[in-house]
Amino acid sequence: MKRLAFAVVVVLAGAALAARAAAPTAVVAQGTLVGTTDDGVSMFLGVPFAAPPVGKLRWAPPTPPAAWTGVRSATAFAPACIQTLAPGGHEPWTSEYMSPAGPGVSEDCLYLNIWTPATRAGSTRPAATLPVLFWIYGGGFTEGSGAVPVYNGAHLARQGLIVVNVNYRVGALGFMAHPELTAEQGGASGNYGLQDQIAALRWVRDNIAAFGGDPTRVTIAGQSAGAMSAQALLVSPMAKGLFRAAIVQSPAAPGTNGVYAPRAATEQAAVAALARAGVHSIAEARALPADRANGSGGRARLVADGRVIPEGESHPFASNVPMMTGYTLNDLFVSRAPATAASWRAEAVARYGDRADEFLRFYPGATDAEAARSAQREAVDRAFNLKLVAWLTARGPVPPVYAYLFTHVEPGPNSAREGAFHSSELPYEFETLDRSPGRNFTDVDRQLAATFSGYVANFVKTGDPNGASLPQWPAMTPENKTLMDMGDRVTATRAVPEGADAIIAAGAPPAPPTRGGGAGR
Repeated sequence: MKRLAFAVVVVLAGAALAARAAAPTAVVAQGTLVGTTDDGVSMFLGVPFAAPPVGKLRWAPPTPPAAWTGVRSATAFAPACIQTLAPGGHEPWTSEYMSPAGPGVSEDCLYLNIWTPATRAGSTRPAATLPVLFWIYGGGFTEGSGAVPVYNGAHLARQGLIVVNVNYRVGALGFMAHPELTAEQGGASGNYGLQDQIAALRWVRDNIAAFGGDPTRVTIAGQSAGAMSAQALLVSPMAKGLFRAAIVQSPAAPGTNGVYAPRAATEQAAVAALARAGVHSIAEARALPADRANGSGGRARLVADGRVIPEGESHPFASNVPMMTGYTLNDLFVSRAPATAASWRAEAVARYGDRADEFLRFYPGATDAEAARSAQREAVDRAFNLKLVAWLTARGPVPPVYAYLFTHVEPGPNSAREGAFHSSELPYEFETLDRSPGRNFTDVDRQLAATFSGYVANFVKTGDPNGASLPQWPAMTPENKTLMDMGDRVTATRAVPEGADAIIAAGAPPAPPTRGGGAGR
């Protein structure tokens, strides 16, 4: 019996050693990582790209991570940066859109996650040929993490990409500017979360070849606050040369290069916010518990600090690269109150006077349902599509821009009320429908996910979303006002009905949106 027990132990130990030997490994500048493989994709999770931003490094630019000896396990997500978690979700976002409870939160949070085709990762260094998607989460600069289920990169990796997503500091810990910090840091402060993203891009440049990635073929991508981050990276001289294309989804200010607060005003707002919390110096603020420090420093926002983001009101792109951009039909930043047939006609008369009937030919409202659809689409055309065309005109000749409008309604709780809500394209883009509980997806959903993720994969590979078996997606120009309608059917359509743009421009502005503001998710 003892010999049998010994034999079992030997077999189990051998199996464990064999499994470890078969696990994917990668050698980066700091040491050796071991990940996991599942269904043809290798994952390296919780990889440090910067030192923990604690102690004197709280409210400081990120510094390189420490090296390690031996083999470091990269098999679990790291904690999210300090924030208030809502893992169960809050309407309209259900749990798959939220940072899960499992990894928790920590000030030691500067880690990234990598998904790569399994044949490209192992004990030997693979050929560095794969394009890289670098994903930046949304969450209003107050929440989010790389562990959000819908951001799982496995499906896109199976299409021949490496997918990287990254934690960055949020809240006051990520974005507070302050006069003491400006003096301490050579004339600029704030944007620490954005600097985390740049540090992660530099880490990718220096190390992604170990996973089979080509550091010259990186596409940055983000949605909501992540899109605002992508805009800021396009503007920032510090990020120039770290990527070659960008995907910008639902930024808060359509038709702009981003919105950046003046540093001096932001510094004084932080001084006042800390004073209200009884904190009167950065030394005192750095001595606070992380959650209290995060809640005491005021609003998180991007700052024209003069280093990461140039000072002044004009913010041209430092990196002019191919771009994919779009909104959802019922987005936070283009949403409006529902209309009835009677209210829609009354609004048309109020805004357009004797041209109301002409306007209603483009945006009809014979029934309540038709009026509600027209009111929402006109809001999108005014707030996003027309501004995008004007933005293209102002920029002049540039690399191509591919625009979309996501109109498909994801099935699930309150779908009739929420429509194509802010963020709802993400499970289709990442093809992560299987991460969503309680949603009865159909073949239409699955086909849309295959199409949208195919466009994204092609864009990351070539800077052009088009490819075999996909509907042709023309670039938008001031002359060719075409976008891709990502609906139950995917079709190219005019961004604004021909002739409607002049009428919209001539009318009075509509009532303000009934919801929105801030950076959203």
